[in-house]
Amino acid sequence: MTIDPVALCADLIRCPSVTPDEAGALVLMQDLLSAAGFSCTRVDRNGTPNLFARWGNKSASRRFGFNGHTDVVPVGDLAAWTHGPFSADIQDGILWGRGATDMKSGVAAFAAAAVDFVTQTPPKDGAVILALTGDEEGPGRDGTLALLDWMQAEGESMSVCLVGEPTCPETFGDMMKIGRRGSMTFWIEAQGVQGHAAYPHRAKNPLHALVDLLGQMTAQPLDDGTEHFDPSTLQITTVDCGNPANNVIPAHAKATVNIRFNDAHSGDGLIAWAQGLADAITAKSGVTFALNPVISGDSFVTPPGAFVDLVAAAVRAETGLTPALSTSGGTSDARFMKNHCPVLEFGLVGKTMHKVDEHIEIEQISQLKSVYLRVLQAYFS
Repeated sequence: MTIDPVALCADLIRCPSVTPDEAGALVLMQDLLSAAGFSCTRVDRNGTPNLFARWGNKSASRRFGFNGHTDVVPVGDLAAWTHGPFSADIQDGILWGRGATDMKSGVAAFAAAAVDFVTQTPPKDGAVILALTGDEEGPGRDGTLALLDWMQAEGESMSVCLVGEPTCPETFGDMMKIGRRGSMTFWIEAQGVQGHAAYPHRAKNPLHALVDLLGQMTAQPLDDGTEHFDPSTLQITTVDCGNPANNVIPAHAKATVNIRFNDAHSGDGLIAWAQGLADAITAKSGVTFALNPVISGDSFVTPPGAFVDLVAAAVRAETGLTPALSTSGGTSDARFMKNHCPVLEFGLVGKTMHKVDEHIEIEQISQLKSVYLRVLQAYFS
């Protein structure tokens, strides 16, 4: 049984699965995997579609996992698309459509490799698992997290996990992700006392206190970087008080701060740091703060070792390139998988992801299947 990953990717693109709509994408995957002998279970939660598929016994000594998503971001300006976003047109060796890069191609390539592997050279005492979600581009609360919760309840587990996000910046094979920075956002609210601008002693200006807090948060770099990470970054993304008058000290002010942090920090540690700064400013100004932090994920790294070497060797064998081991970029569902087992990311060139006219070279999709097949063969050899 041989699966064409390009045709499968095109079929997935034709499913308009903009988060949170499943739109037939996971049904397609379930039908394909079930026909190849995978045991499939829908793990939907709160209306979010998810699929767990396993070939082999859940008690197998080696359980290779793949995590991916079939949901996509909205198309944006439909009139700006050269090809229909869900047409899956192929022209001059290019596959067009939303999800062509991020990441229906990755899902199709691994599923095709996995089906070929288990039907042609089934491993002894091994299991191959796909954990697919329709929620990676959305809030992320009921996607991969729901799959992991269900797996724990059912006694399912992965020994290692590969995530199929696009990881290559320029050329297929030039980069894999061995970790990700943490990400968190503070929605800061400052509460003062409104008053006349000519009589500031009768008011408590929340903007002055807020500016003081933001200044202290940005005064010094958070760190100088670590062994596997660049320095952490902190960015003020908005400041607002909604005050239409030039002679009124407002009672409220707001700001938003986003932090991308390395393994020198934890989300909880950064919350404690920011709260300490806010408390000191409150003590001298009387303005109070509500920081309202949300941690999207802590940083993580899978250190170079056997799993990293195995995937890198497969990439090198198919592309002739030695992939850089990177922790750059935003967040992915690897931030959830890292609490379950060692996790890496490798996928296609991501130049067009989330853009109008998203597209990918079909040769890359076939190459990615070949890389994934080599990974499976090497892991179970």
